[in-house]
Amino acid sequence: MSETRSDHSDANLNTMIRNILGTVVGLFVGALLNGFLINVGHRIVPLPAGADVSSYDALKVSMPLFGPEQFIFVFLAHALGTLVAALVAVLIAKSHKFTLALIIGVLFLIAGIANAFLLPVPLWYDAVDLILAYIPMALISYKLGAGRSA
Repeated sequence: MSETRSDHSDANLNTMIRNILGTVVGLFVGALLNGFLINVGHRIVPLPAGADVSSYDALKVSMPLFGPEQFIFVFLAHALGTLVAALVAVLIAKSHKFTLALIIGVLFLIAGIANAFLLPVPLWYDAVDLILAYIPMALISYKLGAGRSA
C-alpha cells in the first residue's frame, strides 16, 4: 500500500516539530544546568574574599580576584551545559541530529565568545573554555545519542 501525500506531509511536519522541540528543550535544559553548576560551584569552591557576583556589573569588578580554582565550575558548567543541551536535542530529534548538536554547540559557543569579550577573565581560561567546552561537547553528545531516540 502506498503512502499518500497527506501521510508524508504529516510525517515531515512531525519530524520538523520534534527537531525544533529537541533544540528548544535542549537549550533550556542546558542553560538550567549551566546556572545550577555555577551556583553549586560557588558553594564547593568559595568565592575569593571581597568578590560579589550578585549582578553582572559586580561580577565584572570581582573577576580579577578569581584564582584558577574559581574557574573550574564555570568551565564544567559551560561544558556540561553544552553536552546535556546537545544530547537532549539529539535524543528528541527525528532527523538531522548531527546538525542540531552542532547548532547547540555553536549557540553556546557564541554565548562563550560574548562572555570572553564582556568579562575580564584570564586569557588561558578563555582559550580552554572556547576550545574545549562547546563544539567538542556537542560532538560527544552526537556520538552518545545518535543511535538512540526519545
